[in-house]
Parts: sequence; C-alpha cells; structure tokens
Amino acid sequence: MVFKRRDKRSLLQIVADGIYPKGGWRRAFHYVRHRLRRLPGTPEFIARGIWAGVFTCFSPFYGLHFVIAALISRIINGNLLAALLSTFFGNPLTYVPIGVASLKTGHFLLGTEFEEGDRQSLASKFADAGTDLWYNLIALFSDSREMDWHGLAVFYDEVFFPYLVGSILPGIITATVCYYLSVPVIRAYQKRRSARFRKKVTAAKDKARLAASDPGSDGETR
Repeated sequence: MVFKRRDKRSLLQIVADGIYPKGGWRRAFHYVRHRLRRLPGTPEFIARGIWAGVFTCFSPFYGLHFVIAALISRIINGNLLAALLSTFFGNPLTYVPIGVASLKTGHFLLGTEFEEGDRQSLASKFADAGTDLWYNLIALFSDSREMDWHGLAVFYDEVFFPYLVGSILPGIITATVCYYLSVPVIRAYQKRRSARFRKKVTAAKDKARLAASDPGSDGETR
C-alpha cells in the first residue's frame, strides 16, 4: 500500500505519540498550522472545519472525536481535513482546562455542585466507573456475581452528564473565536501564496520570451 508506514509502531508507541508526539507538541502545532493554511478552499470553508474540530474537543466522547468532528463538519459544510486536524486542539496540555471549564459550567447550568473535597475525587469516580465496567463484564459470564452499576451511576450523574451539558457553551465560544481568528490568517496566507505563484509564472514567461527572442544566445554561452 502507498500510504502504509514502513516502520510499524507498537501499541505503546501509538499511545506515547498521542501523549507526547515525536518532536514535541510545539513542532506538532506548527505542522498542523502549516497544513491548515495550505488546504484548498475558501478561508470560510476551511475555518468552518476548524470550528467543527475545536468544538469537538470539548465533547466528553473521547476516542470518537474524529468521527464527531467529521459529522459536524459535514453538517455545517466545512473542510473535512481541517476538522480532523483541528481536533489536535485537544491534547494533554489543554484537556485539563477544557474538563474543568466544562464541568463547572455544566454543574452551574444544572444547579448542582461538584464537591470534590467532601466527596469522592474526580479520579476516583473515573476509577469506580472503570471498575464497574470490568466487574459487570465478568458478571455476564459468571453466575456467582451480581451486576453493580453504582459507580457508573455516580460517574454519569456527577461527571459525564454535567460535562456533556457544560461542554456546549465553552465549546461554541472557543470554536467561534478560533473561526474568526482563522479566516483573516488563512486569507492573508492564500494571498501571499498566490502572489508568489504569479511571480514565478511571470518570471518563467519572461525567461521563455527572452530565450525565444534571442535563440543564438544559448549557443554563445556554451
């Protein structure tokens, strides 16, 4: 296959690259920015894809961000590749503030409160939900165990649902800011690129015209 990697990565390498890409996050950021600016289409078309990708980063459906970004991009008629690249807005450096903002906004809108100090910590809620999933999976194949969904119920009520509700507002605000910042940047880049291309074409035409008007010059120089 043409696009198949020559050096096949192990599962551990894939996870490690997702947490900290080869070359660092700064290089990854510059790469994504470079690819976004070189995408074909109008600045608004590309920026709508960026909107979809950034908004998706606030979604609690981790592992499905590519799929969600692609669907949203199609709905709002945005650039698909821009949407997929923009999901890198969500990374280990930004997921903590994204999660805090989404949870606080969600509990505020729902009229609830996330009391991390008095009750279970956020980490323990994730752990309990994972334990419930594993325990109940085993219980499906064992008559000696009964299913217990208490940890998952607490996680849904106090983490997932507030996160889902609270992610919408900050997601829309952040994605809209990125949209309006992206449009002039992409437009300016496209104009500079087009000007450089026209300059190269003009230079090539001038060179060809000069060679046509003086056919013996090439032989004299040799």
